This record gives sequence, structure tokens and C-alpha cells, in this order.
Amino acid sequence: MYHLYIIYSVKLNRYYIGHTENLEKRLFEHNNGISTYTSKASDWELKYKEAFVTREESHKREREIKKKKSRVYIEKLIISAG
Repeated sequence: MYHLYIIYSVKLNRYYIGHTENLEKRLFEHNNGISTYTSKASDWELKYKEAFVTREESHKREREIKKKKSRVYIEKLIISAG
């Protein structure tokens, strides 16, 4: 199972969108400086996720969201997930 995920850092006031097979491990990497882009903060929180059978599907969804370049869209996804 693969996951599309959105995490948020209060410190940076920024969202990060990614995909992974192991969500817990990936979140640990983001919060412990292992991931270069997110290493500026250690307060990343999971805000949204979607599950997919294949890596290709999760990557396609990641690109769809990133292509919109819209914080408003991201926040609507998070709100709709409850």
C-alpha cells in the first residue's frame, strides 16, 4: 500500500506534499532532518493522506496536487477529510 500525504509545519507555516510506502518512517525522517527539504523544521504534522495500491497512482496524485500550486486547495482537502 502506498500513501499520498500532506504534512504541515507551524514553525515554517508551510505544507509539504509527498508519497511513500511507509508513512510512519517517512514522517520520522521529515522530523529528524533526514529529508533535506523539510530539515529546517522538526514539527511536521500529518494533516492528510490517501491510500493507493501502486506507487504510480500515489505519485500521479502527488503531481496533481502540486500542479495546482494552491494552498487554498490543500487546505480544502484537509478540511474535507475531517
